[in-house]
Amino acid sequence: MSADAQQFGLFDTVDAGTADLQSAMPPAGRFSNFVVYVDESGDHGMQTLDPNYPLFVLAFCVFYKRHYAEKVAPALQKFKFNHFGHDLVVLHETEIRKETGAFRFVNRDSKQRFMNELTDIIDESNFILISCVIDKQQLRSRGGVPENPYHLALGFCLETLHELMQEKNQDGTKTHVVVECRGKKEDRELELEFRRICDGANRLGIPLPFDIVFASKLVNSSGLQLADLVARPIGLSVLRPGQPNRAFDVLRRKFFCAGGRGKVGEDYENWGLKIYPPPESEKPR
Repeated sequence: MSADAQQFGLFDTVDAGTADLQSAMPPAGRFSNFVVYVDESGDHGMQTLDPNYPLFVLAFCVFYKRHYAEKVAPALQKFKFNHFGHDLVVLHETEIRKETGAFRFVNRDSKQRFMNELTDIIDESNFILISCVIDKQQLRSRGGVPENPYHLALGFCLETLHELMQEKNQDGTKTHVVVECRGKKEDRELELEFRRICDGANRLGIPLPFDIVFASKLVNSSGLQLADLVARPIGLSVLRPGQPNRAFDVLRRKFFCAGGRGKVGEDYENWGLKIYPPPESEKPR
């Protein structure tokens, strides 16, 4: 437990404009003003290939802590109270899509209202998106022993996260990266790779000020649930670019991009969104 002064007052609130200004200020204390929630879509193994979804997607949702605590988490709780009568339901994209568990809708209209409200919450939530899509089929076609898609994606996302934290004046303090537990072996391998990258084995060749936090699958984290909801639409936007994808239309404006806040929704390819192996037409960053 740190003896530092409180990073945020417990019962004071600020308006969105003030929060935007504060998010770019150097933080008070040893923790950054941001927190990152991570989830994935697709299988990271290279032994099998799903012809319908031959991708692995890693998504980083980067939240300003104050906005997350005062706006995002309460909005998701209210949404759950409205639809389930309590806030203990954990939103899983797969269960919602397949209508299993708590997500057995009365009719199509009921599901559409549910999805519209959930999309609105994602739209209204201010977070910065960093993601990497690994084309496993292309990776296998290169021959040799293919690299671990999760580790490849993790390296890109952490390097890009550091650039974002530099932009936000947060790179002098520690930022926590929250991931969901997957199994003892997988978690151990992920932690080793995470720390290897943060110790300097990255494109930048410098230590990265990040720490990994593992969350049980039973944890009812708003941030992890939102990360789970965004990962698959990103993958589908790459797999079927011509197909209508309302969820991705919302997410497009959240990617970390070259032009900053004034250019949201533009110039995010190969910046906040990385596709690997890169398409032949893609220019190196």
